[in-house]
Amino acid sequence: MLFRHKSTELAGGYQFIIAGLGNPDRKYENTRHNSGFIVLDHIAEKYNTRIDRLKYKSYCGTAEINGVKVLLLKPQTYMNNSGQALVEAMNFYKIPPENCIIIFDDISLDVGKMRIRRKGSDGGQKGMRSIIYLTGSDAFPRIKVGIGAKPESWDLADWVLSRFSDQELKSLDSVCENAAAAAELIISGNIDKAMNLYN
Repeated sequence: MLFRHKSTELAGGYQFIIAGLGNPDRKYENTRHNSGFIVLDHIAEKYNTRIDRLKYKSYCGTAEINGVKVLLLKPQTYMNNSGQALVEAMNFYKIPPENCIIIFDDISLDVGKMRIRRKGSDGGQKGMRSIIYLTGSDAFPRIKVGIGAKPESWDLADWVLSRFSDQELKSLDSVCENAAAAAELIISGNIDKAMNLYN
């Protein structure tokens, strides 16, 4: 069921947030940890919008998805403090966790794979940990984007901050398409269908 709230309508009509997690500096572009940014950029392109307004410690954009006004959010707080940005936007528009779709990287999935969850723990992902800690809720629908398991000889921090190869970036194209389609289903109240189709 879609959440509707009078103050939400008055404050701009946003009913959902889609937040892609990542790190803001240029040196982090196309790194594994920035999978959330990569997918969110694809969603913005699909809906012919730009994520270029600076607000709520984030770059923001607006998309209309299946008739619903959606705030696209790229936190600029660095990954480990993602919750600071999301909480500001959620509080301003009175949007509950159930209407915030979080997109982030997952080392337990191969590149080219994704997994949708209705809610749950942070799974060791520090951006998600910040969001759960600052909101006191784990009821966020999330789309996890596979970045591949850490090679044995690598440090975890070095691995997640390494860049995708050109071949891996190509395999992310289908993930971006599927994630956008899954977000549409979630916004329409069909998260079970999204999980059945894309998990």
